[in-house]
Amino acid sequence: MTQYVLGCDIGGTFTDVVLRGGGTVRTLKLPSTPEDYSRAILAAVRDIKDRFGVEARDISAVVHATTVATNTILEHKGAKTALLTTEGFRDVLEMRRLRIPVMYDLQYDKPPPLVPRRLRFELGERLGPRGEVKKPLSDEEVRTVAKRLLDEGVESVAVCLLHSYANADHEQRVAEILKKETRAYVSVSSQILPEIREYERTSTAVVNAYIGPVVRHYVTSLSSQLKKAGVDGPLHIMQSNGGTMSAAAAADKPAFLVESGPAAGVIACADIARSAGLGNVISFDMGGTTAKAAIVEDGEPARTTEYEVGAGINVSSKLVKGGGYAIKLPFIDVSEIGAGGGSIVSIDAAGAIKVGPRSAGAVPGPACYGLGGGEATFTDAVVTLGYLNQTHLVGGRLAIDASLSRKAIETRVAQPLGLSPLEAAQGVYRIAVATMTRAVKAVSTYRGRDPRDFGLVAFGGNGPVVAVAIARELQMRRVLIPPAPGVFSAAGLLFSNVEHTQQRSVVRRTTDVQGLPLLFRDLESSVRKEMQKEAIPDSRVTVKHLADLRYTGQAFELTVPAQGADIKTIEAAFHAEHARTYGHSSPGDPVDLINIRVIASAAPESKQGLAEGLRDATAEASAPSRRQACFGGKLVDTPVISRAALTGKPLSGPLIIEEFDATCVVPPGAMASLDAHGNILIDAGDA
Repeated sequence: MTQYVLGCDIGGTFTDVVLRGGGTVRTLKLPSTPEDYSRAILAAVRDIKDRFGVEARDISAVVHATTVATNTILEHKGAKTALLTTEGFRDVLEMRRLRIPVMYDLQYDKPPPLVPRRLRFELGERLGPRGEVKKPLSDEEVRTVAKRLLDEGVESVAVCLLHSYANADHEQRVAEILKKETRAYVSVSSQILPEIREYERTSTAVVNAYIGPVVRHYVTSLSSQLKKAGVDGPLHIMQSNGGTMSAAAAADKPAFLVESGPAAGVIACADIARSAGLGNVISFDMGGTTAKAAIVEDGEPARTTEYEVGAGINVSSKLVKGGGYAIKLPFIDVSEIGAGGGSIVSIDAAGAIKVGPRSAGAVPGPACYGLGGGEATFTDAVVTLGYLNQTHLVGGRLAIDASLSRKAIETRVAQPLGLSPLEAAQGVYRIAVATMTRAVKAVSTYRGRDPRDFGLVAFGGNGPVVAVAIARELQMRRVLIPPAPGVFSAAGLLFSNVEHTQQRSVVRRTTDVQGLPLLFRDLESSVRKEMQKEAIPDSRVTVKHLADLRYTGQAFELTVPAQGADIKTIEAAFHAEHARTYGHSSPGDPVDLINIRVIASAAPESKQGLAEGLRDATAEASAPSRRQACFGGKLVDTPVISRAALTGKPLSGPLIIEEFDATCVVPPGAMASLDAHGNILIDAGDA
């Protein structure tokens, strides 16, 4: 009996589904169901049976990327949460980093803490920075607080005591009492983030507690519904670091799921770029609600341990912080901005066009969907420009009414600005491209990398529509559009590793570090145990050692490989990374080792690669056609072909390549061809 693996990536507009098994990869695209996102996954299970004849019982595993964790925070719909902390540290959540992210806006207010002050409780215990007990913990004091939590109806509790990264005994005892005396979900900082920095550790523990009950209910309910639908295989969830974990692990550590969706696309991008012989690329993923960018160097995605939810564009910069809720956990370093296919177009008080961040979502969606949406969106602009099919998308499953797009652009944008509908649509397109170019710069130029040295890999339902325009803005010549670009992130789920991480703070001068191999061995033992819980044999597990270092006196670290645990080699790698990131290094200055971490991972058992699998999923060639599309301010009679109609011989633009799940625009001056893996390769040329 053939066994299949199902990948599901839920977006703001569409739910992307990829089915892998029997040597084939099949794809689906369904409207998302915002009232209950799990309904789209269950609908996919039914669709798979109807369209492909695959029974639910033949699905051996489901891998899922979810926005539930992120949306819970952004929409402030988390559990009623309390915080227990050391006396004197009650207001750490209010003080944050003492930074003002918006310097000249007198009306700016930071988002309110996830735990109000009346639910933040102080305990009289105290540990020193080496874990020594300065003041013992009182069990009776904790029980008194537990009674107050019951009286307040608290659903979740975060526990973050001073210096618990050096000695977790007090936190563990507090957790034992709370679990006995209350029914609350308990999040302990020494289990989530045993590292220095009090605010980051407190905020991470609070985020974990705030979303914990919501995520636990979601994954438990989804697992149950899948079993009722006949799917007996386990449910795995994508983490923000690009690895997957079991549903049970996700329920215990939900903060690891924030930004799980974008991570899958970057992992897939790195894999497809390696197969195409491109080691250095920038991934660009534009869906219905947001656009995301990430950098891949030497075949490996850039990673960060700092992230803020709800801070607008995330640039992971050490200089732009304080506008959201801090999480200090491993993340794929993704820059995300609110500009997607469903982004609503507006005109500000100065008469300037704005695209996003508000989105029309799946319902009512862009005006051209005919579901009652009257506001103009980016999708309506590109329909008006002739870039998208004028009658349908998603292989005919989504009807498009181009006249509604033109009407929305004319009434909402063109008339107020005194422009023609075509001029207005072109203005929307250019503004959107400029906005999304910021996201690409955030992971390249702002990191000391020259985007001209990288290729651009574009995917998502709308990424190929703007890919060449963005590349030209940044003077990038190489653009790659992978097969099945509209469901590419969902495909990445099926080729992602199961992964677990453990870390520990060291905080020593490199000249004073002793016993480093033993510390790494202890962490490695812990992550291997986590992998055993996932039922993965030790023979399949690979382990990576990393270290965070900084020059003495600096405030932030850089992460470098630490395999072999030789401190001199690690220090040399830090100097090289500092020079690459900041343009200079100081090999003669003292260096501090701050944290060490170990990552255990296991690749999928199937030997089939992503490029091979997606190439097989490419649709057959459809009959070529032509339509009027706008280039250079004028309507041009433009060929419309399928991917399968391309060959290794380059075709010059203008050209539109239509697929089941996406549309690729090749403007005049660009050249498009097909490589051996089914990727569209574009020489962007000049504007």
